[in-house]
Amino acid sequence: MAGEITETGELYSPYVGLVYMFNLIVGTGALTMPKAFATAGWLVSLVLLVFLGFMSFVTTTFVVEAMAAANAQLRWKRVETLQEEEDDDSSTASDSDVLTRDNDERAEKRPILSVQRHGSPNLFEITDRVEMGQMASMFFSKVGVNLFYFCIIIYLYGDLAIYAAAVPFSLMQVTCSVGNDSCGVEAEAKYNDTDLCWGPLHRVDAYRIYLAVFTLLLGPFTFFDVQKTKYLQILTSLMRWIAFAIMIVLALVRIGHGRGEGRPPLADFSGVRNLLGVCVYSFMCQHSLPSLVTPVSSKRHLTRLVFLDYVLILAFYGLLSFTAIFCFRGDSLLDMYTLNFARCDVVGLAAVRFFLGLFPVFTISTNFPIIAVTLRNNWKTLFHREGGTYPWVVDRVVFPTITLLPPVVVAFCTHDLESLVGITGAYAGTGIQYVIPAFLVYLCRKDTQLAFGYGTINKHGSPFRHTFWVGFVLLWAFSCFFFVTANIVLSETKL
Repeated sequence: MAGEITETGELYSPYVGLVYMFNLIVGTGALTMPKAFATAGWLVSLVLLVFLGFMSFVTTTFVVEAMAAANAQLRWKRVETLQEEEDDDSSTASDSDVLTRDNDERAEKRPILSVQRHGSPNLFEITDRVEMGQMASMFFSKVGVNLFYFCIIIYLYGDLAIYAAAVPFSLMQVTCSVGNDSCGVEAEAKYNDTDLCWGPLHRVDAYRIYLAVFTLLLGPFTFFDVQKTKYLQILTSLMRWIAFAIMIVLALVRIGHGRGEGRPPLADFSGVRNLLGVCVYSFMCQHSLPSLVTPVSSKRHLTRLVFLDYVLILAFYGLLSFTAIFCFRGDSLLDMYTLNFARCDVVGLAAVRFFLGLFPVFTISTNFPIIAVTLRNNWKTLFHREGGTYPWVVDRVVFPTITLLPPVVVAFCTHDLESLVGITGAYAGTGIQYVIPAFLVYLCRKDTQLAFGYGTINKHGSPFRHTFWVGFVLLWAFSCFFFVTANIVLSETKL
């Protein structure tokens, strides 16, 4: 058992795991949430945020249950393999030795193994890191596995497109404002992409120049293996929380001094489409749960800790978004919330303005190569055939190219971050956050009953054990697909 634990890497306490999960969920999506709140209205936004937080919690418990079931399957297979090896060894011994060993096994080993198979709590201990792709291969059919990888790949493409657009957009907003007679970013309505930036260059030209530089600097990492270092993770997390704290405090101070400009509507259903996608994207963590949960040293109260995490995240999202929509006018809120603080009338200190304005550049740039390598590896896994290897050109050129090119092309065509986040969250995000966990938990429960007998209790089973919850999650996922698609079609028809 000790050997299994060391495979997960360095263990950490449940509360450290809580912090890691908080940092994982609260990312780029939080920066696009304020504008989505302002567009959809504060009451609709609050209700939808709480509901989607609850649904994400439900599917997180589904994934944890599937992880425990997968661990039980792997553990039992190892026990059976060990038994077969012992039986093979005993067949080469003398008849008297065989008789003695058989008696010993019947007296000691068989009952213990039988008890383990029919419900020993330790059988479902989460000690092996079983990634979602492996769980899909264990519980899904071949078609289901291919659909799983297709969904993951689409989501990662959306992620990369958001990152590829966010960095050049932030650089354009900050540097074009400095290049003009302004000391910072003004209301978005005052600027169009066709406005001048520096000399004869338009703002859109500056954006595309920054996108080209971004691609040339970070794109080559897609062709190599990149690992996220511990110190880089600490640095980016520290920068993130300094930035979030500054924005919340500055917005509260501005509102407290009676200078809040926001008068958000109660409800505006035309903005629900983007809000839905942004909120789904902002609660995304299911695909990373195996790497996050497995190293937790004590998993006794895992469900309670996850619930506490979601409560804290809801409170944080609510605080960030409500201070934003009452501090700034809805039509002046930018897609990337940090850019609203690059204005002289909001922040007097130039260093703080530039730190907040360029904050996405530093944090997102460190994540882009990691996401790109993850996407490239998923492509390889999808087309991998047992025992086969790829030619050098396919492995080192084709896969990295098909990974890098599509998101850069999308970012070249648009920098509408709210729509990019909304569409990614509403389609691929819904698949990863709702559909895959629902099917995983349903099929793993059936598999567990067949393998270990009916009535077997999974110690990490979801509190939402009734099949109703699986159906409810799938119904909600279908509703999200239908609503967003219908909304897009209606919007295009009006245009």
